Amino acid sequence: MIAEYKPYEPLLLAIDCIIFGFDGTQLKALLIKRGFEPQKGKWSLMGGFVQKDESVDDAAKRILDQLTGLHDIYMEQLHVFGEVDRDPGGRVVSIAYYALIKIDDYSKELMESHQAEWFAMDEIPPLIFDHKKMISMARERLRQKVANYPIGFALLPNKFTLPQLQALYEAIYETELDKRNFTRKILSFEILQKLEEKEKESSRKGAYLYVFDDKKYRKLEKDGFKMM
Repeated sequence: MIAEYKPYEPLLLAIDCIIFGFDGTQLKALLIKRGFEPQKGKWSLMGGFVQKDESVDDAAKRILDQLTGLHDIYMEQLHVFGEVDRDPGGRVVSIAYYALIKIDDYSKELMESHQAEWFAMDEIPPLIFDHKKMISMARERLRQKVANYPIGFALLPNKFTLPQLQALYEAIYETELDKRNFTRKILSFEILQKLEEKEKESSRKGAYLYVFDDKKYRKLEKDGFKMM
């Protein structure tokens, strides 16, 4: 260690992950039962400490993989939480990330081993430390982000209906959207590809399925495209 560094007391660097999913009607967050002290057995975000030989982004990917078994999912660094007394176990600075996953695409075995459960936003239980603040901040960031970028598609099945897409935006913004206006606006962007398939579980007539066209979106992005 460099001599100039020695007088300073080391601290721990942690990662906490806010994982969002969408069940078709509600935006949800994935929580686990904390397995060690302090506050063992209480609800918590999935987290862990940054190892000596990894970057913070790699640490976040590792932690997400440990809980969900998923790779290459949408993830973004949110904020650094560094209040001196935020963790009663010691001096811990946490870097929070939020991630978006398809709610059915995860390892159920890993979920069970971590005692993980999905909670709707209005049903979040008491959480350890400053984790409730992390979720609130992540939710606000998500609202800002989906207004400009099509990251919301990461929460939907690969094939989806327009009513499912509208329900997602209504869940994120907590407001009812006019069906006619929403449909007209989203189709005007020409970033959806209509399939010759229908989803018939929600109605006898069925609704056409669509997929997100990433190539068309990339072209629009250069012109300052906004989703909402």
